[in-house]
Amino acid sequence: MKEPAVLFRETLVSLLEEKKYPTLRDVLVTLNPADIAALFEELPADRLPLLFRLLPKELAAETFVEMEPDEQELLIRGFSDNELKEVIDELYLDDAVDIVEEMPANVVKRILRSADPDTRKMINEILKYPEDSAGSIMTIEYVRLRRQFTVEQAIKHIRRTGIDKETIYTCYVTDDNRRLLGFVSVKTLLLSDEEASIEDVMETNVIYVYTTEDRETVANLFHKYNFIALPVVDEEQRLVGIVTVDDAFDVMQEEYTEDIEKMAAITPSGKPYLKTSVFALWKARIPWLLLLMISATFTGMIITAFEQALAAQVTLAAFIPMLMDTGGNCGSQSSATVIRGLSLDEIEFSDLLRVQWKEIRVAVLCGVTLAAASFAKLLLFDKVTLAVALVVCVTLAATVLCAKVVGCTLPILSMKVGFDPAVMSSPFITTIVDAISLMLYFSVATAVLGL
Repeated sequence: MKEPAVLFRETLVSLLEEKKYPTLRDVLVTLNPADIAALFEELPADRLPLLFRLLPKELAAETFVEMEPDEQELLIRGFSDNELKEVIDELYLDDAVDIVEEMPANVVKRILRSADPDTRKMINEILKYPEDSAGSIMTIEYVRLRRQFTVEQAIKHIRRTGIDKETIYTCYVTDDNRRLLGFVSVKTLLLSDEEASIEDVMETNVIYVYTTEDRETVANLFHKYNFIALPVVDEEQRLVGIVTVDDAFDVMQEEYTEDIEKMAAITPSGKPYLKTSVFALWKARIPWLLLLMISATFTGMIITAFEQALAAQVTLAAFIPMLMDTGGNCGSQSSATVIRGLSLDEIEFSDLLRVQWKEIRVAVLCGVTLAAASFAKLLLFDKVTLAVALVVCVTLAATVLCAKVVGCTLPILSMKVGFDPAVMSSPFITTIVDAISLMLYFSVATAVLGL
């Protein structure tokens, strides 16, 4: 039996092939724009223009925003100038900017040519802000109120202008020079006396960001304060735009994806996996693989240096993988925990000693537990001598301790010197810990076994 989603898709294709366009349109208008965009991705590319033209103007614009850049570019190239203008006119400014940033230069020129002069000017203004700044993700489509307004005047103003605003739930109060004074929610307006002044009902304790603020910091503020929107001001405290929660969520998703890629030693691509070419994936991965491969030669040099010890006690070689893997795993656990704390602003550089002390205590508990389990296994199952078991277990406990300290320290230090903590993640930490564990192993073996 086919899944409902598959049956639905096949039904739409059947309606399309049978040219039952009115029925097809009636079905599409019942769907959410995000669902329509997801459906379009699964249909043949040559059918997209026809399907898109079946949508009502407003729904078409909302669906266009949800589509992937490749599908957007395909549609833009197939649009007439009038069709493109209709879509651009229906988009909110921040969505239009996002689309422009993703398109090739020739497509961008056509988009800007189709937009009205005011929209074109505003798009160009936002594009001037740094890529990772609050200014680059803000929209200027917000409700602005004067403090002299009464509640009644404010509500009438919202009704008159709110249709073109991205959000009306939070309204911002400014003076005649557009300096931000406060904010007021629609809920407050509806529950206040109509004759009351906006100045009397507004909140003056406003949290805002500057246009140059890092967008990841902006996104974290949404997470911290549960904002729907966040005002953006210039250096003179003048309100120039707002960042909405949907844009903040997109930033969070992009940043988390980027961190995951960095933690796996992959240069972030910014594209979905299935739409990234093989060459692009190779280009993103090979520099890190080469670097890690070269750094891993240090472990080979250490083994070579203790070749005589290994020859005298061949049994020692069997436990090298276990020690290195355990050390790498312990370091990865600590680094992942610390990197998450850094990204959520739970950990600062001043907390370094506290973090190290906590990880040392965790390492002692983990090391003793692992050493005890390993000691029993070595004697009961591997049948090694007591001296060899002692060497392995002492090294194991020491490796866990070193790995935990390295794993928690490197991300914090990298943040302090301006590097992304995610870079100091599993691959690098594993390489460092591998070298440390081998040095400890052979040092302990030399001391205990007299090699």
